[in-house]
Amino acid sequence: MSVVTGAIALIILLALRRYPAIPGAIIVLILGILAAHWLNLQERGVAVVGSVDTTLTMPSLPRLGWADYSSLAQFTVPLVLILFAESWGTIRTMALRHNDTVGANRELAALGIANLASALVQGMPVGAGFSAGSASEAGGSTSRITGAIAAISLVAIVLFAMPLIATLPEPVLAAVVIAALMHALDPNPIVRLWRLNRDQFVALGAAVGVLVLGVLDGMLLAIVLSLAALLQRLATPRVARLGRLAGGHDYVDVARHTDAIAPPHIAIWRPTAPLFFANAERMLSLVASGTRADPTIQVVVLSLEESYDLDSTALDALIEFDGAMARSGFRVQLARLHDRARDLILAAGDTDLSERSSYSVDDAICAVQAATIGLEARA
Repeated sequence: MSVVTGAIALIILLALRRYPAIPGAIIVLILGILAAHWLNLQERGVAVVGSVDTTLTMPSLPRLGWADYSSLAQFTVPLVLILFAESWGTIRTMALRHNDTVGANRELAALGIANLASALVQGMPVGAGFSAGSASEAGGSTSRITGAIAAISLVAIVLFAMPLIATLPEPVLAAVVIAALMHALDPNPIVRLWRLNRDQFVALGAAVGVLVLGVLDGMLLAIVLSLAALLQRLATPRVARLGRLAGGHDYVDVARHTDAIAPPHIAIWRPTAPLFFANAERMLSLVASGTRADPTIQVVVLSLEESYDLDSTALDALIEFDGAMARSGFRVQLARLHDRARDLILAAGDTDLSERSSYSVDDAICAVQAATIGLEARA
């Protein structure tokens, strides 16, 4: 009977969508309440909303014991993650649809203030719910007045309609939510990820995880999958060899640009990801093996524009790489080295490597050529 009730309510809602001027959701809710009275739906096994405690609570701090706080701590971080993910996802989605701009700090500050206010009156956690946002959008909401009207309507319901709401069948309420969200059930975002070949398995894993494991565990699974995908991309990058485009100062990947020319006796390498503990050894090893494979190479220029900063493992790997290449007879020149990375190299005591660094690839080539000319002149 519950399935039949919900299906009938959903069919009526979808049929009333043809007439935008008619408030379909309100009509269906009223019909649901009337049907619950006339047909005794609760006695037929259909769940109803039931009584809701609307007692006003004065703002106060809760008096909890150590056991209560210990239990609360287990749910705090997961709840924050869920609120953050759903709220920011909803805010960003709605903003993109309506060409609005949002400030992340301002939106999150508003959520924090709202949750603090709710906590003082022992209320529920506050977030920008996707279902509520979609329902407002489906109803034609275009301004902040929607929130004010919703608040006034809620106060009116609490004051005058709570006995009626208690008899509202839950399947009818579910049908209203489903109808509001149906326009958001668009497969195009997943199809787009598949077309881009980026994060499609993370998105599918998150969706399946929420359906199978529940919201909390599904969200945690999505976070784990996202971190694993990020580490996989960072830990297995490629190293591009660069050449100069004819008639310019731009250096690009010679494998993708056939008109790019590599300078003679110089190999210019660019790691395609920041150097850090999981990939530094591997990427520098690829640079070393690629350099040694070409007997005409005498100088290595390492372009580090992707590495804004270095961790200790990447720093040690870079210094060890420089020493190993020097022992093999190669000069190493760093290009596009960020100031933070340069400061770290100096702090490690390697002033020589710091001096062999440039702010651009072109400057690095000029420095190498100048040093080579100086050596030839002294010889």
